[in-house]
Amino acid sequence: MISFLDLQKINHQYQQELKTAAAEVIDSGWFLLGKKSENFEKNLASYIGTNHAVGVGNGLDALRLIFRAYIEMGIMSEGDEIIVPANTYIATILAITDNKLQPILVEPTILSYNLDLDLIEKKITKRTKAVVVVHLYGQVCWNNSLSDIAKKYNLKIIEDNAQAIGAEYNSKKAGALGDASAFSFYPSKNLGALGDAGAVTTSNDELAEIVRALANYGSKKKYINEYQGLNSRLDEMQAAFLDIKLKFLDQENEYRRKLASIYLNGIKNDSIVLPFPINTNIKVEENKEHTWHLFVIRHPNRNELQKYLTSNGIQTLIHYPIPPNKQLAYKNLNHLDFPITNKIHSEVLSLPLNPVLSEKEVEFIIKILNNFKANFKINEV
Repeated sequence: MISFLDLQKINHQYQQELKTAAAEVIDSGWFLLGKKSENFEKNLASYIGTNHAVGVGNGLDALRLIFRAYIEMGIMSEGDEIIVPANTYIATILAITDNKLQPILVEPTILSYNLDLDLIEKKITKRTKAVVVVHLYGQVCWNNSLSDIAKKYNLKIIEDNAQAIGAEYNSKKAGALGDASAFSFYPSKNLGALGDAGAVTTSNDELAEIVRALANYGSKKKYINEYQGLNSRLDEMQAAFLDIKLKFLDQENEYRRKLASIYLNGIKNDSIVLPFPINTNIKVEENKEHTWHLFVIRHPNRNELQKYLTSNGIQTLIHYPIPPNKQLAYKNLNHLDFPITNKIHSEVLSLPLNPVLSEKEVEFIIKILNNFKANFKINEV
């Protein structure tokens, strides 16, 4: 069986360094808000190109804290509207509603699966305060018109960068494009911890200071609480692990691009829709606008294709089977209809793509895919 993702094998590459780091943390007797976290935050901010990086408990909290900080700064208030892609993972929506803000769902494009930036302006009202761009599956969601719209309407641009760490737009890294960015270091991410972890990056000094305080019970100084905060701190162990793995991130992303190129050039089954890198002027293996966190294909008979691949020893996953507005958690949004979003969620299938997947395994997957029989082709929206 070709597994979708072998975390044990991925982390085995760095096991000696990870074990050494773990021993250092244990021997230090210091497990929160220490030197390991400081070092990782400094190195992450330098890598992304922002003035600040604040380690937090997980990716969801990173987003929650950004919105909460803007509320504390008086930039947002209860009931304000946040434009967000309709096909994102539910965590993006949860962060908005958890702060009593109103998500305004907007369709993605059928090519990139990212937010259709051409639809944003017509969704803006007097209550709109921000646009959340989700760099879905590892591909940057950005263009120059987005910045112009943000300036015109005085909007904040918040990046959900849970899947695209290392991606670039015009030589500027995702996570430094907008006003603030949220990162997830869930173990399966391109930069994955050995547990839950996350971070916020920004070059806004005030925002960074408030996010840090909010994540520590609302306190900048022990036992003095300026805000009604929460407990969401990056622990020393995960910070130490992430600092080690950050050194290898670019190398691993380059290998992901190489595997993606092999997939794109090798899959010849006309019934399968391949992912579409937006910048087609650059070779896939050289295109830094995509980190290929996931290699997502589409097929109208997705479930049968998945069964076929499983029967041939290939594990796949679906990212994601149900859009947020159709979840029971959001009954108030169930009446909304997004045809492109529905099509994406009913057809997408993620193939194995990770730093320990071999080229030989990719070639085998391609062979199996090309042998899949279908009597129809995709009808685009």
